[in-house]
Amino acid sequence: MAIELSTDVLALLKVTDSLIPAIAQDSSTHEVLMLAYMNKESLALTLKTGNATYWSRSRNELWVKGSTSGHTQEVQSISLDCDGDALLLQVIQVGAACHTGDVTCFHQELEMERN
Repeated sequence: MAIELSTDVLALLKVTDSLIPAIAQDSSTHEVLMLAYMNKESLALTLKTGNATYWSRSRNELWVKGSTSGHTQEVQSISLDCDGDALLLQVIQVGAACHTGDVTCFHQELEMERN
């Protein structure tokens, strides 16, 4: 049986039948670690367990961060943005957040082309 979101949380979400962008941020350094997506079930599981659980768009399945790599995310808090369509997870990151082994997935800086 799938875990479901409470009606209170559902009422806050803009759309309840699509994927929600979820930004993971280190709770101590505030560094942005990664962007992933959640559906209703992965959000419900994260709220229940405290373990960051996402929806894998490539595998089309639930994905508990660190279940194969050991690089887990212990969720400290979750905030919903003002439009109800994006999440910010404050996490304690164990190991690298990025599948490349980097601490953050945002390690490829683009050069600005200002005149």
